[in-house]
Amino acid sequence: MNEQTFTGKQEIRFLAMVSLFWFAQYIYIPYQTTYLTFLGVSSAFTGMVLGAYGITQLVFRLPIGLCADSIGRHKCFIMAGTCFSGLASLFRIFWGNGMGFLAANLFSGLASAMWISFMVFYTNHFSNKNQQEATSRIVMFNNLGMLVGFLLSTIGYSRIGMKGICILSVCAGLLAFVLSLQIKEPCKKTGEADIKDLLSVCKLKRLWLFSILALIQQGIQLTTVMSFTNQILKDLGASNGLVGLSSIIYMVSAVGFAAFASTFLCCRKGPRFWIPIVFVIVSVYCILVPSANKISELLFLQILPGMSTGILFSYLNSEAMCGIPLEKRSTAMGLFQAVYAIGMTTFPIFTGALASVFSIHFGYLVLAGISLIGTVVSTVYYINRSRTERKC
Repeated sequence: MNEQTFTGKQEIRFLAMVSLFWFAQYIYIPYQTTYLTFLGVSSAFTGMVLGAYGITQLVFRLPIGLCADSIGRHKCFIMAGTCFSGLASLFRIFWGNGMGFLAANLFSGLASAMWISFMVFYTNHFSNKNQQEATSRIVMFNNLGMLVGFLLSTIGYSRIGMKGICILSVCAGLLAFVLSLQIKEPCKKTGEADIKDLLSVCKLKRLWLFSILALIQQGIQLTTVMSFTNQILKDLGASNGLVGLSSIIYMVSAVGFAAFASTFLCCRKGPRFWIPIVFVIVSVYCILVPSANKISELLFLQILPGMSTGILFSYLNSEAMCGIPLEKRSTAMGLFQAVYAIGMTTFPIFTGALASVFSIHFGYLVLAGISLIGTVVSTVYYINRSRTERKC
């Protein structure tokens, strides 16, 4: 059993802070790609803007995790994350062109790099047997913040524009920062940490496997549902309201499936069933989206990536952290999140380049093939693990 426990009010405040943090990070997302296109930014540069969000995460996540384990504290990193989430949107307000969004996404990525401490601080309050449930719960509030952001941006974008919704982002980041000041965290460390010992978790093959699978999941999600799918909708003649509705459908699905991931019904099947299956569903989504001829078809398809965010990502997190000692969990989470940040950085850039040279349809087909690789790799892993368990 972990040493810390939440009181009811502390947990509510923490989860509210989580939702505000992700609200600040994602309220502008439904219109980012279409807004940049409106400004005349090329698909290739838009891919770079989207990929910039992952660059700072890739660079800083492992060092942040290592530092958090070394000092035994997370509050300072959580405070920094909430602060940077609001600061990033100031760039979008006062430097509202392609370069401004590039700089802003670098800061947003730095804010998200602190997500390590949010996750580890929260899950450390629960016993080992409740880790999957706790992980699914914080992912659910993560998605809930995005959902509220998408709702408000859909309602408000036509009225207040990109600058207006970015002002809401700044306000949410500020509120999250105020709540972060109330976090209670006793200092546990009494001596210097052995950095070499902490880094030993980076040798674990299981951690690397699920990190790479998360790289595929996060890379495809950011590239498709968070960006280029919205442009496909616009190309079909969708209004700004319908683009926002598309994101709302996705987020409602993500929140619902994240809640489902913490239930007994979902846990009974377990990761060996859900991880390969959802990768197949992601592949189907990537095949069908660029082939859709009607806006209504695309809106319906937005349900599918909700399974990726709600179920697949929850299980990849908990599977990666399974068996990791408490005192090394931030370092392990840092590696996990740094690896999947590679996907968040490279997939949008790669897909944007394919769209410029060939077509967006071809880019999505390549993503579908990558998702099927995730299906094969995870299936082989669980088959081999079952054989090993039977031998034992």
